[in-house]
Amino acid sequence: MQKLTQRQQAVLDYIVESIQDRGYPPTLREIGNHLGIKSTNGVNDHLRALERKGYLTREDMKSRTLRPTESVLTALNGVPANDDMIEIPILGRVAAGLPLEAVESAMDTVRIDRMLLGAKGEIYGLRIVGDSMIEAGIHDGDYVFVKKQLEARRGQIVICMVGDEATCKYFFPEKQHIRLEPANSEMAPILIPRTDWRETSILGVVVGVFRKV
Repeated sequence: MQKLTQRQQAVLDYIVESIQDRGYPPTLREIGNHLGIKSTNGVNDHLRALERKGYLTREDMKSRTLRPTESVLTALNGVPANDDMIEIPILGRVAAGLPLEAVESAMDTVRIDRMLLGAKGEIYGLRIVGDSMIEAGIHDGDYVFVKKQLEARRGQIVICMVGDEATCKYFFPEKQHIRLEPANSEMAPILIPRTDWRETSILGVVVGVFRKV
């Protein structure tokens, strides 16, 4: 493929970063704000160049349909360019309500397009039991896809240990405690004193949801 200019590379890097962190690409305005490009026309010029050089695809000129091409994914993930799918182990169940024991051994696997998850690293699935995350669109019986990691940013949805059990909640570190906030206005948060919190308490960050219809 043709070589990118420094600015084109920065635009591509930000698009990939946004997909990996949030699960979807940025808008033209977000790209412009992030890189100091004043007009959306200027952003579009860079996007058209990335498309022309074979680094991006998009439908109907819409920013939310931006997608790195297979050659870019291959460079990022070290996988064959014709393999969009990854196999994710379903490890068991986790509570969206009161904490519930999480099963460690794989019960099943699912194959899914890696771009739908927008995350690199080890991904696993858990079945949700309970309704404390319904206002975040996570319902009883849904499957969440989780990126395995020991840290999370404030406000992210995490799978974490409470004692010997696991739960799915919003993560809010406070001065005196860790607040695990449900997405259900009828339920109270779980407060864990800082002295009881461990570096291994976070099992991962939720990067996707699957629901059978």
